[in-house]
Amino acid sequence: MLLYIFAAAERHAANPSDKILPLPSGMAQAMSALIFERDMLSGQFLFLADTLASLQRLGLGLGIATLVALVLGLLLGALPPVRAVLGPLVTAIAVIPPIALLPVLFIALGLGETAKVALIAIGVAPVMLRDIAGHVAALPREQIIKAQTLGAGSWQILIRVALPQAMPRLFQAVRLALGPAWVFLISSEAIASDVGLGYRIFLVRRYLSMDVIIPYVAWIALLAIAMDVALALGSRRCFPWAQGANH
Repeated sequence: MLLYIFAAAERHAANPSDKILPLPSGMAQAMSALIFERDMLSGQFLFLADTLASLQRLGLGLGIATLVALVLGLLLGALPPVRAVLGPLVTAIAVIPPIALLPVLFIALGLGETAKVALIAIGVAPVMLRDIAGHVAALPREQIIKAQTLGAGSWQILIRVALPQAMPRLFQAVRLALGPAWVFLISSEAIASDVGLGYRIFLVRRYLSMDVIIPYVAWIALLAIAMDVALALGSRRCFPWAQGANH
């Protein structure tokens, strides 16, 4: 921050109308209008509306991806017949660049919220799924044999043996998926949206409004950090035994 302030002050000393490195006062002035003043067209506080819209899309996409990864990951990891049938398909989907599917999703699902949520879910679910499946498949064979000896069936092994040990790994997988999920969200909002953090960044870039772009990027980083910290704390609180094993 000190380096940026020094560089911005140097540029503004040479050119007071410089837009590339705005001063903190300029960024505060530009953001105050977005935070505290209602938009004349929509009647909304744009910064709040952008944040809520992006978080809703991100939450839905990550929620769907997490549910799919947990259910299919348990099945693929614990049941060899399911792994033999669906494993190659999941691997093939995982290597497809999600951004390349964006035009297909917009054509098939339209320009509304569904395509944006679908891009996030499709982008992160395969990697999370493979991670959970690999973790479940690597569980000690002795645990499975002991459960079967006590009369447990396949579904009981999934629920009583595999699921509890997969949950800490699921939290870790979601944390690792946050970065790619934000990338897919910003990409979809930049192409087809009328509200959202990514939409606002790409809207004002045509005017070289770095006094808006830089605070928005910093806000996205803060949101991502807060989510990561919340997931880490939730994992430690819910699964202290797993944290002890890792350390």
